[in-house]
Amino acid sequence: MTSYERDLFAYREVDHDRNGCDVRNDVLRRDLTDVVIRENSNGCTVKRGTLADPYTGADIEFIRGVGSSSEVQIDHVVALGNAWAMGAQQWDEATRHRFGNDPLNLLAVDGQSNQEKGAGDLATWLPSNGAFRCEYAARQVSVKMAYGLRVTVAERDAMERILSTCPGEPLLTSEDTKTP
Repeated sequence: MTSYERDLFAYREVDHDRNGCDVRNDVLRRDLTDVVIRENSNGCTVKRGTLADPYTGADIEFIRGVGSSSEVQIDHVVALGNAWAMGAQQWDEATRHRFGNDPLNLLAVDGQSNQEKGAGDLATWLPSNGAFRCEYAARQVSVKMAYGLRVTVAERDAMERILSTCPGEPLLTSEDTKTP
């Protein structure tokens, strides 16, 4: 993790899709239902909505506010720290910025689960929602392949173990996960 800094990935600082909205709000609009947008925000700022949390399987009511916004967080499926250790330290700035804001690698999730995951990889953390594990593993593989990131032996074994239970689980691209 030598010279790792989360800010090198410019999460929420770059509007790659040029829609005028930051990526957190893009992902909230994509992943929540019954979304209500704040007035006078150019259609960007999510005021409230409902998340069918993929990590826990629970429904979470998102209400923007100091005490409540952290209940729904945007997770980097392949954590930034893990990406750094697996090859991102060699990327140029544009690639790091693209990775840090790529909708393929971003999911709205339960805040506590995201905190528990930290920089964990597939070998060290899995969602408690067993029904989502195949999709989660496929998404990890998709992101790592798209960016040429290395995997550890333990991580590869976990990928194979999980995906062998769901051989039809598709890999994804950034196009498959576009934000609104």
